[in-house]
Amino acid sequence: MLTLAEQDIQLGAKADDKQSAIRMVAQKMVDAGLIEAPYVDGMLRRESQNSTYLGNGIAIPHGTTDTREQVKQTGVRVLHFAEGVDWGDGQTAHVVIGIAARSDEHLGILRQLTRVLSDDSVAEYIKHCKSTSDLSKLLSGQKPTPTLLLDASTVQSNSAAQDIAGLQASACVLLFQGGGISDAAVDAVQSASPVHLGQGLWLARTNQGVKRTGVALVRVAQPFQHAGSEVKGLLLIAAQDAMHKPVLERLVDMISEKSIDQLLAAEAMKAVKLLTEKPVEGLEGIFTITNPHGLHARPSANLVKTAKEFESEIWVANLDGDGKTVNAKSLMKIVSLGVKSGHRLQFVAKGADAEEAISKIGLVIAEGLGEGAGHE
Repeated sequence: MLTLAEQDIQLGAKADDKQSAIRMVAQKMVDAGLIEAPYVDGMLRRESQNSTYLGNGIAIPHGTTDTREQVKQTGVRVLHFAEGVDWGDGQTAHVVIGIAARSDEHLGILRQLTRVLSDDSVAEYIKHCKSTSDLSKLLSGQKPTPTLLLDASTVQSNSAAQDIAGLQASACVLLFQGGGISDAAVDAVQSASPVHLGQGLWLARTNQGVKRTGVALVRVAQPFQHAGSEVKGLLLIAAQDAMHKPVLERLVDMISEKSIDQLLAAEAMKAVKLLTEKPVEGLEGIFTITNPHGLHARPSANLVKTAKEFESEIWVANLDGDGKTVNAKSLMKIVSLGVKSGHRLQFVAKGADAEEAISKIGLVIAEGLGEGAGHE
């Protein structure tokens, strides 16, 4: 029976139309050794005969019976299209599951998706899904454990807003687009007055019309005055549970430390880190991973080996991932960061040999972490 595994899923796909999306997922199947290249022609023919859109943002393109001999190995590949793909008849697919089956194995996939297709609330989860683990659970009929909606997409800099209402509206848009709030929440926020926390930061809150607890931060390009106080930015908390409490605790710390300016000046992912975890102090270095396949097992092991050469405590965060800080001397923690080519890693070292550690880490990353010049 075909199964939907996390390693078969890829996020961040983009396509102009469904034919392009089908060709993309077919190529993934070719690369995985599941099908011969001509199998895609059968997938396109099948689509022209009958739409493979199932509902709730899911399409399952597969070949025709006369192309089954081009299936080398039964399997699937899944692409997630955050922006969606027009699948015709007013339907938008966010998940495209390419199926290679020698007989009727795809019927097992349909049975597996039954619960997903019968739960209309899943469509919104699928649209905004940001991890292969969560998507795998969703497609298996499980809703993922709720997480706080707070990432780079809910942080905005240089807003053109010139009054507090405009700032509130911008924050609402960020959470609305992330699937966190409904129109009712927008109305509630706009009808309430935010609270000045000091140092130019204002706080707006709502528990009405909240689909998922989330936090949005909007910083203005040009500070202005409201109710006799300066406005540099606004934080909006939309809560339906207690997941936002650590953010409130961090706010209290930053207010008492008079470090709100750091929050208002930080780039998006660093702002997220400031709102969710106490900063790690030490010597900092930010380096970009250029390995074509990111930090898979070999380069990750080499990075950990380098970090362990030093007595200093060394932490690392993926600035293009979830921004969470982990121990750079733990292979499991490094792998958990999901580092891809082009991602920026922020290292912080604390100890007598911290400067040497940051320098050496930067050097080995530049040299390809054991994969050689050009990363062959």
